[in-house]
Amino acid sequence: MNSTLNIRIDKKLKENAGKTLKNMGLDISSGVKMFLCQVVNTKSIPFEPKMHYAMTPEQEKWVRRQIADAKKNSRTYKSIEELHKNILSH
Repeated sequence: MNSTLNIRIDKKLKENAGKTLKNMGLDISSGVKMFLCQVVNTKSIPFEPKMHYAMTPEQEKWVRRQIADAKKNSRTYKSIEELHKNILSH
């Protein structure tokens, strides 16, 4: 048995999604069906949601390099007193 799904979306979003899906040989209905099938199959959202102001891939790589470098070149302390002593000795 089929069911109808009605949703309200921004007109520009619908147009842009329609163009993108058309380039992939799909219509919007097929794209939505594919999305929902993946939700069911993976029991999750089938992509990593990101905010529009999220870091670019290049920024994320830079941050990950900085974290890796900090981990590689950092010193660990057995106590807060040891940390304070190290800070005050510089």
